[in-house]
Amino acid sequence: MTRKATAKKRRIPEFATREEEAAFWDTHDVSDYWDDFKPARARFAKQLSEGITIRLDPETLARLRSLASEMGIGPTTLARIWILEHLRQMPPSPVVERTAGALKGRGTPKSAEQLREQAERSIAEEAVRRSR
Repeated sequence: MTRKATAKKRRIPEFATREEEAAFWDTHDVSDYWDDFKPARARFAKQLSEGITIRLDPETLARLRSLASEMGIGPTTLARIWILEHLRQMPPSPVVERTAGALKGRGTPKSAEQLREQAERSIAEEAVRRSR
């Protein structure tokens, strides 16, 4: 008989802490426990954000591709970085400022509907105040 056939089957013990488990795996070989593992099913989101299409003339696209290549990234990534940088530098629009001001100090809204109602009330109050 082979040594493996006569050896007792080992079981992965229960661990009280992550540290205890880490210490165990530091001193044991995972290949001794293959039979204890089960395949895991994983689902991945197909798309985590929305896309837009931007049309560029050939010269502009060539320049974008060249600059992106120099930076070691793709042209789409470079365009996204530039757009986000530009948007961060722009001041918020007046409507956003009024809405944000209206929500300050009034507690956390519990739903999107409550948030919309608070914003509408704030804009209406501001209109009344300005008309006086």
